[in-house]
Amino acid sequence: MTTEPSELDLYDFELPRDLIAQDPPVQRTDARMMVIDRKTGSIEHASVRELPDFMQAGDAIVVNDSRVIPARLVGFRAQTSGRWEGLFLREENGVAELLSKTRGYLQPGEKVVLRDPEGRETQNLVVVSHTPEGNVLFVADPQIPWLDLLEQSGRIPLPPYIRDGRMVEQDRQRYQTVYARNPGSVAAPTAGLHLTEDLLRNIRQAGVALVSVTLHVGLGTFRPVSVNRLDEHKMHSEYAQITGNVVRRLQSAKSEGGRILAVGTTSVRTLETSAIHGKGSLIEWSGQTDLFIRPGFKFHAVDRLLTNFHLPKSTLLVLVSAFAGSELMLEAYQKAVQERYRFFSYGDCMLIL
Repeated sequence: MTTEPSELDLYDFELPRDLIAQDPPVQRTDARMMVIDRKTGSIEHASVRELPDFMQAGDAIVVNDSRVIPARLVGFRAQTSGRWEGLFLREENGVAELLSKTRGYLQPGEKVVLRDPEGRETQNLVVVSHTPEGNVLFVADPQIPWLDLLEQSGRIPLPPYIRDGRMVEQDRQRYQTVYARNPGSVAAPTAGLHLTEDLLRNIRQAGVALVSVTLHVGLGTFRPVSVNRLDEHKMHSEYAQITGNVVRRLQSAKSEGGRILAVGTTSVRTLETSAIHGKGSLIEWSGQTDLFIRPGFKFHAVDRLLTNFHLPKSTLLVLVSAFAGSELMLEAYQKAVQERYRFFSYGDCMLIL
């Protein structure tokens, strides 16, 4: 007896492990860029440094300026000397919620001693309580701002498919966009990793508006879809913001016939969440978004998309399929494997026109 393929199986593909990029290209703009035309169905090959050739005066490019925080913490339990690892998720009034990994149960009042990447003891954490989801609430002892604590003791939280999450020194710079300024993400908005200050300067000098939105990428970005029907998937929630000034600049570009290029799926979700709140028009907005974009979604803000090659059965692959069409995306991914494009965070990218 054979089982019917699930809706999620449409977003599955075979990916040789050696195509998962373990390190960034030597130069950011060295990455290859597959160019997909939605109108003609054509698939061509270029490089990131050719991106300005696909833009014209009056267009706008939207980047996500969220900065990756060194959210991964390593230390030991003061009572037992047992190893402890944590991933910072959020903080409120000095109490932080962490995904916590250690042998045995952490008791309220128990102390954890942190070590920085060089192995030096830096700071103590004290267990407050556990959340219903199984995460642990901590306070710092002595109390210091959590962002300062993370900068002092934390490590960049690489995704598990890059060197099994092991950080090397270059990751501090290369797993960060050149325009990152608002700290809050636990993963990089990876499409932006390809852009350099010189490339963005060339784009601006060609008469293209460069604007920023913010979406803090959460841990849910690594979470696979675990249901067969997409309409049953519960999307993770993330903080996003678009300012009134950005809205006005994008509306001006649109009114003059300009096209909006979103850099990355996080920029898409921020723009389209704003448009939903504005009943089809961009508005100034900030708050939590759990927007899950899947085939059938009506795009109001985004005309073009620069994005990386995503994991099989991921919400990100579903999003780009909603934008470009599932059949065209499947063909593009098959070609990417044949042409040995590099996949995921440090990999190559595609420009969808």
